[in-house]
Amino acid sequence: MRVIITGITGFAGSHLAEHILAEHPDVSVYGTYRWRSRMENLEELTRAGKIDIVEGRYSDGAGLRADAKKGRVTLLHCELTDAGAVEKLVASVQPQRIFHLAAQSFVQSSFDEPAATLRTNIESQLNLLEAIRRHDTQIRMHVAGSSEQYGLVHPDEVPMKETNPLRPLSPYAVSKVAQDKLAYQYFKSYGMHLVVTRGFNHTGPRRGTIFVTSTFARQIAEIEAGRHQPVIYHGDLTSKRDWTDVRDMVRAYWLALEKAEPGESYNVGSGRTWSIREMLDILLSHSNIKIRTEEDPARLRPSDVKILWADTSKFRAATGWEPRIPFEQTLRDLLDYWRDRVARSSLDTRTPLSR
Repeated sequence: MRVIITGITGFAGSHLAEHILAEHPDVSVYGTYRWRSRMENLEELTRAGKIDIVEGRYSDGAGLRADAKKGRVTLLHCELTDAGAVEKLVASVQPQRIFHLAAQSFVQSSFDEPAATLRTNIESQLNLLEAIRRHDTQIRMHVAGSSEQYGLVHPDEVPMKETNPLRPLSPYAVSKVAQDKLAYQYFKSYGMHLVVTRGFNHTGPRRGTIFVTSTFARQIAEIEAGRHQPVIYHGDLTSKRDWTDVRDMVRAYWLALEKAEPGESYNVGSGRTWSIREMLDILLSHSNIKIRTEEDPARLRPSDVKILWADTSKFRAATGWEPRIPFEQTLRDLLDYWRDRVARSSLDTRTPLSR
């Protein structure tokens, strides 16, 4: 089997690649990247000799497929907003499955650059759908949606079901609603096998520092290393989130194309919530350093979703998926990841890790 992972250099994409190689060694994995993509999330696969980089071979479909090796990742440069490049990608690889994870996924950045967020997220998916429609409508594609699509949620609407109204509160959330509805439209119009997961918050090792769990973990690691004053800067701590370990989340992505119904959207989450304050307290409990907290107005959003809490009964019934990794372990692993990064960066003054 040949699969494409868009956004493989990202947080979830790198974990999905590792999951597939470990659990499905007969699969050939292709991952898309851009020239400006950062490759540090693929360091473990690189060290294990599992990465191949192929450039300028889209037009040579047979040769490209021959180059791919089972149990390895072949990286292909592709700008997903370029319809021609996506056309060549799908024609050359001829995948059986596509996991579409590439996106501008930071909510705050979507307020700063709404047009870029909408174009990147919507146009990239549209190009993939059109390429599939023209080449092979039997290709199965997973679309990584987001719990942010629900937006404004009233107290009597939690835990949130897939039937909840979608009231997006950010340009990012609007773009994910559009992706969700595009998948439904192409399923109805062309009979394509498309499944959307509305993933609730997920975290773990490699989470980018623009996200709250990793921001806190990195600051704690810097404080422990004596590279940061003993204070954590934060935004709103009252919001509640349904967190899942990224390693459990990517298992759900695979199962979505194995067992879920095409044309459907599914919530994926732990089924319980922690406030931002509770999450921070868990991280702090793993450190012996006395650390105070301080609100940073720059970290407050123009509007924020107060609670994201998943009813995951639909997805669990369809796939049998259950989260396996406790949230406390997830946060401990995330903090250890940043401790290692901070320790290694101390050997290279060219990689500052300041606030």
